[in-house]
Amino acid sequence: MQTLTAPDLAAWLSDITRDKPVLLDVREPWEFQTCHIDGALTMPMNTIPDRLSGLDAEQSIVCICHHGMRSMQIAVFLEQNGFTQVSNLTGGVHAWAQQVDSTMPTY
Repeated sequence: MQTLTAPDLAAWLSDITRDKPVLLDVREPWEFQTCHIDGALTMPMNTIPDRLSGLDAEQSIVCICHHGMRSMQIAVFLEQNGFTQVSNLTGGVHAWAQQVDSTMPTY
């Protein structure tokens, strides 16, 4: 599993020469409604095992949560299940709000 900082992810998303990753937000629905990175796919942590077939094991996936701990657990789980291009957003959406998008609400 790789790790990405919020500025690194922002650079990736703005780079038109790179394929965009799946932004897999593993937080609870109320958290996602409060704030999220544009284009993120919401899939609460407890639903991941039943929804693995809906994810492409060959596609780049960036796991996201509030501060980066739950998403790290999911990134490890994905790798254990054959996913090869998994990254974790260190600091989660909180870091994104602090370092990339100061207009994003925080909680």
